[in-house]
Amino acid sequence: MTAPSLSKLFDLSGKVAVITGGAGIIGTAVSRGLTAHGADVAVVDIDGQGAEKLAGEIAEEYGVKAIGIKCDVFSPPSVAKMVDSVCDGLGGIHILLNNAATKKSDLNEFFAPFEDYKLETWREIMSVNIDGMFLVAQAVGRKMIEQGTGGSIIQTASIYGLCGPDQRIYEDSEYLGRQINTPAAYAASKAAVNGLTVHLATYCADQGIRVNTLVPGGVESEQYDTFQKAYSERTPMGRMAERNEMVGAFVYLASEASSYVTGQKIVVDGGWTAW
Repeated sequence: MTAPSLSKLFDLSGKVAVITGGAGIIGTAVSRGLTAHGADVAVVDIDGQGAEKLAGEIAEEYGVKAIGIKCDVFSPPSVAKMVDSVCDGLGGIHILLNNAATKKSDLNEFFAPFEDYKLETWREIMSVNIDGMFLVAQAVGRKMIEQGTGGSIIQTASIYGLCGPDQRIYEDSEYLGRQINTPAAYAASKAAVNGLTVHLATYCADQGIRVNTLVPGGVESEQYDTFQKAYSERTPMGRMAERNEMVGAFVYLASEASSYVTGQKIVVDGGWTAW
């Protein structure tokens, strides 16, 4: 590979990226990051207005094509409509950031102790965090195969899909007046993401489609000071991540810089899982 080619390893010009959960904390940063490297983007989110607003800002700031699409990722018709809209509006799909996740609207039920956890709450979390990821990967993967151009699928998991939470960091930590924790439903759904990734990596490899998992540690997002302090003290680097610190890993996995990388977990956690 020549020096000019090496200098373009991270260039995403001519590529179309779909980011589910695109208007969220990580999704917003990555949507901007991919466009900064030349990609056209579809910001996909349950919050359709938020997705359209961000897409408009991106198109103006970076001079790329960007569209915002409302999508319920756990609804097969909604996912199919989203894929058609992206292809009609942007001409195809080359990159998928399979990133959408949820918390139950009733936070008392979401943060309930394991022994009291309701099955319907468990299923609600799973319907988005893993069922939705399956549906989007299936629909976009099918489109990538039809295009015959290969692609990169990046699925967002969590350190809690790799290791159990340290319960001590939640002592005296509240959110909107209630004690917080990491529910088993969330942890199990994120562990399932890793299983889906390695399956798809081997299944899709002969089609030129790479599938990897990005595993973030805790990202600062206006959590209470008590929690931020406890989390930071538990982390080798002594702090939570800033959302932009996830962007580089996503760009790497989306680009030709990672052309021989598939079925892998890229952990960005400030050393949390290295203890």
